[in-house]
Amino acid sequence: MIKLTSLSKHFGDTVVLDRIDLTIEKGEIVVIIGPSGTGKSTLLRCINFLEQPTAGTLTVGDLTVDATRASRAEILAMRRRTAFVFQNYALFTNKTALQNIAERLLVVDRWPKDKAHRRAGEILAQIGLTDKADAYPASMSGGQQQRVGIGRAMAAGAEVILFDEPTSSLDPEWVEEVLGLMKQLAAERQTMLVVTHEMSFARDVADRVIFIDGGRIVEQGPPGEIFSHPRDPRTRDFLKKILASNAV
Repeated sequence: MIKLTSLSKHFGDTVVLDRIDLTIEKGEIVVIIGPSGTGKSTLLRCINFLEQPTAGTLTVGDLTVDATRASRAEILAMRRRTAFVFQNYALFTNKTALQNIAERLLVVDRWPKDKAHRRAGEILAQIGLTDKADAYPASMSGGQQQRVGIGRAMAAGAEVILFDEPTSSLDPEWVEEVLGLMKQLAAERQTMLVVTHEMSFARDVADRVIFIDGGRIVEQGPPGEIFSHPRDPRTRDFLKKILASNAV
C-alpha cells in the first residue's frame, strides 16, 4: 500500500503540491491526468525523493517517512520500494540493454554479476527484446529504449512503479509498443502510478483516474465516471480540450 498524507512541495513562494492526500492499494493502477505545470510529475518525484517534499508523510509498504526529517537511510529505503520510469528513458548510454537492466541489481541490491545478468536476460525476454541484449541505446528505437527503461523498473521488484509521461518522448509509431508493455504489467497487477496524456490508456487500464489542477486533487474515481460524468467544471473543461486535441 502507498499512502501520502498532506504531501506538499514549494519552490520558493510557489506552491506546486498543496497538501496531497492519496492512498493506493496493492495491485491498483492509478492514472493521474491534468494540465501541464500542475504538479503531476513533481508528485511522482517527491514519492521517490528525486525532489525533496516540503512537508507531509509518505508510506510505501511497511515504511513511513516524515518528509521534513527524512534521513539518507530512509530515502534510500524508500527508493528501494519504488521504481521510476522517466519521460526521456534515462538509460546509461555506455551500457547495453542487458547492463542497463542489471545495473540496479548490481549496485543497489548487491547481486552477484552472474545472477544479475541472468535476471536481466529473463526480463529482456519478458519485454520482447532478447535480441537487443548487447545493443547500446544509440542503436535502439525510442520505443525499445523505453521498454528497456520499464524493464529496469521491473528488475527492481519494487512495490510500486512510477511512470512519468512514459510515451511523451516517443514518435507515434512507438507509443503502442510501450503502452502494450504497461498493459501487460497492469494485467499482472503490478501496482502502478502513471502520469499520462494517453486518455485511451487511462480509460482502458486504470482502476482509478485522478485529476490534478493547481497542485491539488480536484476529482478522482473510476475511469467511466471521470470520463463520462466528471463533476467538477475544471475536469470537464480539461477533458473537452484534450479529447478534442486527440481527435484531430
